[in-house]
Amino acid sequence: MNYAIIKTGGKQYRVEQGQTLLVERLHADEGATVDLQPLLLVDGDTLTDGEALASATVQAKIVAHERGPKLRVVKFKPKRGYKNRNGHRQELSRIEITSLGGKPARSRSRRSAAKTEEVESGA
Repeated sequence: MNYAIIKTGGKQYRVEQGQTLLVERLHADEGATVDLQPLLLVDGDTLTDGEALASATVQAKIVAHERGPKLRVVKFKPKRGYKNRNGHRQELSRIEITSLGGKPARSRSRRSAAKTEEVESGA
């Protein structure tokens, strides 16, 4: 199973190739291809993280720019005659993940990573 953990808009998402998702608005036109910052890349038994991600890439195509549902923000203070109502709609981008990967400079197997952690913890 191939997947990646990416970071965009201050949030982290687990993505696979061909997946579509809504993220906070990206500053690019519809149809443009953007590079997203991978935090972790898993390709079968190979786990790539840390400095090895320097050459790894996750590319996505912007399908559309949308707006989220309207949220009502109500403020009320009893016995003071204060009522305030505002609305908010989040600007969103719908993206489709087109490619995961790249050639990592250094990667490690999931099994060897688990063994390394056991040795370091003293188990």
